[in-house]
Amino acid sequence: MVKRKIILSSESVTEGHPDKMCDLISDSIVDEAIRQDKDSRVAIETATKNGGVMVFGEMTTLGYVDIPHVVRDTIKDIGYTRSEYGIEWETCSVWVQITEQSPDISQGVTEKAHHEQGAGDQGMMYGYASNETKEYMPLPISLAHKLTKRLAEARKKGEISYLRPDGKSQVSIEYDTKGKPLRADAIVVSTQHDGGIAHDRIKKDVIASIITPVCSEWMDADTKFFVNPTGSFVRGGPYADAGLTGRKIIVDTYGGIGRHGGGAFSGKDPSKVDRSGAYATRYIAKNIVAAGLADKCELQIAYAIGVAEPVSINIDCFGTNKIPLESIEPMVRQFFPLKPREIIDVLDLRRPIYKKTAAYGHFGRSDPDFTWERLDKVKLLSKEISH
Repeated sequence: MVKRKIILSSESVTEGHPDKMCDLISDSIVDEAIRQDKDSRVAIETATKNGGVMVFGEMTTLGYVDIPHVVRDTIKDIGYTRSEYGIEWETCSVWVQITEQSPDISQGVTEKAHHEQGAGDQGMMYGYASNETKEYMPLPISLAHKLTKRLAEARKKGEISYLRPDGKSQVSIEYDTKGKPLRADAIVVSTQHDGGIAHDRIKKDVIASIITPVCSEWMDADTKFFVNPTGSFVRGGPYADAGLTGRKIIVDTYGGIGRHGGGAFSGKDPSKVDRSGAYATRYIAKNIVAAGLADKCELQIAYAIGVAEPVSINIDCFGTNKIPLESIEPMVRQFFPLKPREIIDVLDLRRPIYKKTAAYGHFGRSDPDFTWERLDKVKLLSKEISH
């Protein structure tokens, strides 16, 4: 009998991808509102096509956010400085449709003397961690993000002079039957580029300057490379493809390895548990794995709108747990924040930190502002094991 290969794939996109551009704009607006008023309530969506950007949603703040200015600065930072790239920051149109947060939602979320802060919406959030990488992330998504980040770096530094902002990566990793990563089976990089550049040159440059520095440890003689597999990628950005906030939620999380509750993060202030709850579950799962309680951990919490206590908590360690699951759940409830206000306070989420979360993943990064990546509960959890 031929042994079946176990191959898992994940993708990432650059900040110039139209969907990611929209995520960055939405989170830049969140940052500006929180910078002026830390208690701002923001739920902003962005859409783009051709030379236009539409910003719509709800926002209640004591500050004043100059939306067109934020939009244009974000597009410029990404690198869309010429119309032939797909949009141009100075000449694009910006259409704004924003109202205040619904008072029906506000009354359930706002903290009062007789009412603690409730969840900003119903829904379920998932957090995941695995010890297969030093970032406690699945290897495919970890490498995919490093590829797109390296692609953007090479473009911005002029290391590959013909690169343009739009781009994607995808990494397929072969695992053994015990879940240990073995090798990279296939690596895909698609990058927007100037016209008139030979495909062979692009492939050679991308393999040498992008793929090899990131993936060499996992490459072998049988690894397959796909660089701009259609042969050309000149037309990109919003001119080639419409963009929308929240369409890359698997890219934002665990690359499809581990479940997802369905709620996007970008454009939302931390009173929205779609965002803060997902950060909390990642914080919990990562500390559980780092403490040696399990090799893999996935945590689900669910909320009812306006209610502080989660309506459910579920932990799955996929059979890798070193102690019974029924012993882990009490530790989660005892040592970690679960109510929205507790999560916001413990992780210090009312800060303008969200633009930099919008591209290259919300998890598995070493930036100190990503407080949900801290391992400050490991010693506490480890002591519980020894008892």
